[in-house]
Amino acid sequence: MLSDFEIQQQRLLRVAEKAKAAVFTEKKPLAPPTATFTISARGKAPDLPVFSFLRNEYGNVPLREIDSVFGFVERSTLYGGRDFVRRELSDDDVLQLNKAGIGLRIPMSNHFVEREEYVQSMPLLEKYHRFPNTVIVTNDDLAVWIRQDFPYYQIDASVIKNIKSLRKIGDALSIYDSVVLPMRLNEDVEFLAKIEAKEKIILFANAGCALTCPSKLCYRSISIFNKGHGGDFECSQLHKGRELRGMVDFPLQQYIDLGFHRFKLLRARPGAITGF
Repeated sequence: MLSDFEIQQQRLLRVAEKAKAAVFTEKKPLAPPTATFTISARGKAPDLPVFSFLRNEYGNVPLREIDSVFGFVERSTLYGGRDFVRRELSDDDVLQLNKAGIGLRIPMSNHFVEREEYVQSMPLLEKYHRFPNTVIVTNDDLAVWIRQDFPYYQIDASVIKNIKSLRKIGDALSIYDSVVLPMRLNEDVEFLAKIEAKEKIILFANAGCALTCPSKLCYRSISIFNKGHGGDFECSQLHKGRELRGMVDFPLQQYIDLGFHRFKLLRARPGAITGF
């Protein structure tokens, strides 16, 4: 026959076991995020740890929603979009990002690519050739070469390609894994609704001067400048008037409701007139 003390001990043990079971049954895996972001590291100092940078610049974005970070690594004549001034993401940055399941996106979005340049850039491509890293490309020949030689990369069609029709989206997806659409298409919800492969589309979460730019001369001039032989920066503002709306934040829920879940997030330049 059990003593009163032993009976009390058994009761306490049963209570503890029930509490333990309740704790573990209440724990559930987090649902996948409704939106993920590729985030700009433009202008980041290479000696600033990347997670400190993300906390300072994008502290409102949960880490689990950050799919990738884009910015310059070692110098390459294949870079486009912005002029190469210095490295933005260090080796340690890329290692830490990849360990956290966050990809590096390398902006090899130059308009002009020679086979010899590609061969010279192969050591750089080899260095980061692992999941979940991505190369952003404008030149179709470059995309094909990378696909053949570095199959672990995801290859995104750059916004610089200015893909703005259903036919062009289909053509691009025969070469690229994903397509970044021009900012202005965010304001054409009727067109967006007609896109079938929404899971392969990246929309802008915010926008700068490119939203209202009529010709985007800067991209081509930057492609020339990044070859390292000089060149003049060109901007369409000198030739065509346009409305400057500063940084524009798009209402993402309407795109999520349509079936889009991947977004590109820019940093505002000082003065908030445009992003980078």
